[in-house]
Amino acid sequence: MAEKKATTKAAAAKVAPKKAVPKKATPKKVEAVVNAESVGFRAGDVYQALAAAGKAMSIAEIAGLAKITVEEAYLGIGWLFKEGKVKDENGLIALA
Repeated sequence: MAEKKATTKAAAAKVAPKKAVPKKATPKKVEAVVNAESVGFRAGDVYQALAAAGKAMSIAEIAGLAKITVEEAYLGIGWLFKEGKVKDENGLIALA
C-alpha cells in the first residue's frame, strides 16, 4: 500500500526551503596613515591638484582631483596651511 504524504503546515514548513537573508553591508574602515612622510605626500597631492586646477576648490573637489580620500585631503591641507602655501577664499581652498 502507498503511504500518505503529510499535508499539515508543520510538515510543509520542514520541507520548504528557507529564504535567503541578505547580508548587511559592513562599512569599510578607512584608515589614513599619519606620519610625516605620508602627510607630506598628501600635501604634495593637494598642492598639485590646486595648481592644475588654477582656481579655489572645495575639499571634496580636491580629494577627487588628487584621487585621495577626504581625510587625506584634510591632512595635506593642514600641512599646507601651516607652511603658508594655501589660503581660505570664501570657504574654498586656494594656493596662497
